[in-house]
Amino acid sequence: MDIPRFHLAFPVRDLAEARAFYGGLLGCPEGRSSDEWVDFDFYGHQIVTHLAPGELGHTSTNAVDGHDVPVRHFGAILQPAAWDALAARLQAAGTAFIIEPNVRFKGEPGEQSTMFFLDPSGNALEFKAFADDAQVFAR
Repeated sequence: MDIPRFHLAFPVRDLAEARAFYGGLLGCPEGRSSDEWVDFDFYGHQIVTHLAPGELGHTSTNAVDGHDVPVRHFGAILQPAAWDALAARLQAAGTAFIIEPNVRFKGEPGEQSTMFFLDPSGNALEFKAFADDAQVFAR
């Protein structure tokens, strides 16, 4: 099934840092760019880092399964093997996790592997994986 692609634009403090993080560490191919923005292929979706140092960071959190989850965040749902590989790559790179790679809702509807971390500008990202794709929207 074809799924429409989403587009997300967000602020960063430095485009070179954004290129190193999204293009280098996460492996997202770079698309178009200017002196003020860079777009990336984020697992088939378009994200755009805009130079806007005055709009950075996250502050609000909500409790989810015993963790303080940043309210403002984005990410991707990966296949379990790809999630494991990304978690290992991030750990090897010394990534400081907000929430370490773990299994959330274990034994319950929606059981998922998840991890949260910040990009160099303080934008929160979450990556998930479901052993059973039917659990993505399970209640």
